Amino acid sequence: MKREIRITSDGSTTIHLPDWNENYHSKHGAIQEAYHVFIKSGLDKILETISLKSESTLTHISILEIGFGTGLNAFITFLEGIKHDIKIEYVGVEAYPVIANEVQKLNYVSELKAPAHQAIFDKMHAVTWAEKHLVSTDFKLTKRKQFFSEIEDENTFNLIYFDAFGAEHQPELWTEAIFLKMFNALKSEGVLVTYCAKGSVRRAMQAVGFTVERLAGPPGKREMLRATKTVNIG
Repeated sequence: MKREIRITSDGSTTIHLPDWNENYHSKHGAIQEAYHVFIKSGLDKILETISLKSESTLTHISILEIGFGTGLNAFITFLEGIKHDIKIEYVGVEAYPVIANEVQKLNYVSELKAPAHQAIFDKMHAVTWAEKHLVSTDFKLTKRKQFFSEIEDENTFNLIYFDAFGAEHQPELWTEAIFLKMFNALKSEGVLVTYCAKGSVRRAMQAVGFTVERLAGPPGKREMLRATKTVNIG
C-alpha cells in the first residue's frame, strides 16, 4: 500500500495512506493529538489515580501501545517519564512496521524541541523486535511484530494506548474480541485510551467489562473514549 509523509496542522509529520485516505496521526496535529489522547487523558490520569490511592508516589508504570507505528507515542511517553521521574516499561505492538526511509523523514524530535534525545528516537526504531531493550536508564522497550488478535497478556499493564487504524477501514480491530484481550491485559484499575468515540466501539468496551467515559477530543474531533478496568476477571 502506498504511503506518503505529510505535514499536519501543528507542523509535525504523519504518514498518509492514499488508498484509504487515512493517516497514522491526525491531520489536525499529530503531536497535539498524541498529547491530548495518550498523555493528558491516559498517562496523567494513571499517575493521578495511583498517587491518590498510595502513600508513596508512583515510580514505575507499564504501557502497551496498540499500533507502534511512527514511534511518536513512545517518544513523548519517554519525555514524560523524564518529567515525572518514573521508570517505564513500554510494549509496542505493530503488524506492519514503518521502514527506515520513512523514519528519517519524521520531524518529531525537532518539533518537540528535544534534539538531545534524537539518539533515543532513532534507537526506538533501530532495536530488534521481540526483545526487551534498555533504551535509556528508565525506559525499557519491547517491540512485538504481531497481529492484535494474537495478544495474550494478562494482568500486565497499567495503561493501553489504543491507536489502531479507524474502524471504517479495519473494523476487526474494534470488536468485543479485541477489547476482551485489552481488558485481560490490564491490571485492576488500568486504563485504555483511544481517539475513537464511535458508539459501537463504546458498547463493545462495555460488553467486556470496561467502565467507559466520553471525553473531549483532540483538535478536529468532538469526543474520545477512556475505558477503565474496575475489576479483575477469573
